[in-house]
Amino acid sequence: MWTQWEPLRPQTPFTAFALRETLDGGQAFRWAYLESENCWQGTWSNHLAQLRLAPDQTLQYRAPSPNQSTDAQALQDYLLLDFDWAARTDQLPWRSDSHLKIAIDAFPGLRLLNQPFAEALLCFMCSATKQIPQIKIMCDNLANSLGDELLPGGPHALPSWNQIAQASEDALRKLGLGFRAKNIKKTADLIAQKPGTLDAIESLPYDDAQAHLLEFPGVGSKIADCALLFGARKYEAFPVDTWILKVLEKRYGLHGWSKPQLEQFGRVHLGPHAGFAQQFLFAHERALR
Repeated sequence: MWTQWEPLRPQTPFTAFALRETLDGGQAFRWAYLESENCWQGTWSNHLAQLRLAPDQTLQYRAPSPNQSTDAQALQDYLLLDFDWAARTDQLPWRSDSHLKIAIDAFPGLRLLNQPFAEALLCFMCSATKQIPQIKIMCDNLANSLGDELLPGGPHALPSWNQIAQASEDALRKLGLGFRAKNIKKTADLIAQKPGTLDAIESLPYDDAQAHLLEFPGVGSKIADCALLFGARKYEAFPVDTWILKVLEKRYGLHGWSKPQLEQFGRVHLGPHAGFAQQFLFAHERALR
């Protein structure tokens, strides 16, 4: 059973397009659109919720009943509904960057999620050489095999790093993780041996946090920046994946630049919220494919 639909009041309203891109555009991998219910269903931490835009464009939610752990406040925090994304978008350097302006105009209402840092790191460690649908499958397999049940017979939460540490590398491979299983297992063992490691990293300034993440097996700058941007609100992080590489080469003429040079360009050119600007560039380039 689910609660009745209740309204949420974001400071920056969603459009249907922005809601889809925010939930299903590569920031998070635990949301799916339910055609039969005309809504989005997703999980984060121990939360399970459904979201929809009512005919009057009001954002609404409901959660499993009688479980009251997922309430309006949990969604306010996760969706950052109190944040003025319109004002922050206006602060991006679109006035001097015509391509960024095109991307922003194409995705009004786009914003970033506030995901659990540990989950963001896990999901993006699954992302190496994979596309969004494949990453979702790996995350679902991890949840269904190792995570806690959120509803009887229903969705499971992503496993904690401690739960992953209790699994073997072979068991992780059987969940479809492939070569990623080795690094995820090693990282889980390191985190389990030092409780509080990820909390400590999350609290650090961006440069220090990234340096610590790069010490984990299989974590390069792109995975580290994604985890920090989407899971630790380090908005200066500028992940460079194949889509952003295409943007920087095709739209900005940065041919032959090394990845560190491209990452530095993004942070300098786009400013302290380079990662937010990156989402507009990323979403727009994917929409053109």
